[in-house]
Amino acid sequence: MPMIFVPKEILHEETRVAASPETVKRLVKMGFQVVVERDAGLASFFSDEAYIEAGAQIQNDVRQGYAQADVILKVQPPLQNKLLERQEADLPKDGALWVSFLWPRTERPLMERLAARKVSAFAMDMIPRISRAQNMDALSSQSNIAGYKAVLIAADHLPKLFPLMMTAAGTVKPAKVVIMGAGVAGLQAIATAKRLGAVVEVSDIRPAVKEQVESLGGKFIEVESAESGEGKGGYAREVSADFLKRQQETIARHVIAADAVITTALVPGKKAPILVTAEMVQKMRPGSVIVDLAVEQGGNCELSEPGKVVVKHGVQIIGHRNVPGRVPYESSQLYARNILFVLQHLFKKGTDLKLDFEEEITRGSIITHQGQLVHEIFAPPKTEKSAAPTETAKPTEAAKPAEAAKPAEAAKPSEVFLVKDTAVSEKKES
Repeated sequence: MPMIFVPKEILHEETRVAASPETVKRLVKMGFQVVVERDAGLASFFSDEAYIEAGAQIQNDVRQGYAQADVILKVQPPLQNKLLERQEADLPKDGALWVSFLWPRTERPLMERLAARKVSAFAMDMIPRISRAQNMDALSSQSNIAGYKAVLIAADHLPKLFPLMMTAAGTVKPAKVVIMGAGVAGLQAIATAKRLGAVVEVSDIRPAVKEQVESLGGKFIEVESAESGEGKGGYAREVSADFLKRQQETIARHVIAADAVITTALVPGKKAPILVTAEMVQKMRPGSVIVDLAVEQGGNCELSEPGKVVVKHGVQIIGHRNVPGRVPYESSQLYARNILFVLQHLFKKGTDLKLDFEEEITRGSIITHQGQLVHEIFAPPKTEKSAAPTETAKPTEAAKPAEAAKPAEAAKPSEVFLVKDTAVSEKKES
């Protein structure tokens, strides 16, 4: 019977957990032995007793849990465990399956460390956003919560009301909210701000999202340019400096007139673009609020600071880290279900692990396997000769496996999905 281990997250202020009592019950039914570190779910309001009732065992010795586990479920990538004085990546036994967010494009040394342990590492942030994988899409589930919570944070800090109010003492005008980025978080922010009664304007470099913005009651701010920020799979792509300048000039007057600005704009594998400049902040009304959801990737606001709430020119700029972790109960519930669906995909006939690298979801999400970095993002760049072979050129026998490991169709997901929130809520398979 394969053993699943769910350790307690050790990142400071990480309140989420990778399994809930609900998903534990379903994993036990699938035939797994589930072991949960003591108090692993406490910050998400899941008691040890609830896990035991669902069929899990509680483990005090985290080192033993790692050493015995066939599958390790986490939220955060492996970190340095100060109590054990060891990196979490060094704790699993050889051949274990590790499932968590990993961010492999920016964490290659960590991926090499997992490979050295012969761990099969499944990155929840690398799942292709296709229709078959929607129930596994942890980026979307967590971004939905972040977009919702960002609006509540803005409303809490704003010294005025969101909705229009007609009172005997006079009329209260609705707050004006500008949202940067119409990805999953942005779309949820639009819907939430509208439900609270605000007037919502939205900016995005992808013209294709205009219809979705308007369907939620937002007004789309269009940038006059022949260039589009539409990337593959519906994601945003990096745009030219000229386009970014045009966008800043277009949205500047909207930002200056706004009561609250919520920024969610990210580009896969890149630093977050600066959309709200220091000059814009200086011209905003005192008491206005900016919530920068991109702060952990550099921030969309030039003056935001990671993990801090600062006041600049009378404007409150909120740079909270890990916004989904501020709603830990639902964040953990949804993330745990995402992982449950991943395990149902990977384990055929109950507890029989089968990694099919011909299948798109597995191929796009497994980063390390059998001591190697197997994901195509780590493949050496193609030379001009290999990129444009002549008609008579024939691959050698040695070259064939490498080509099979990175077919043309497989290149599509990895170019676009390393981003914490840039996609619209539903994507169809190509």
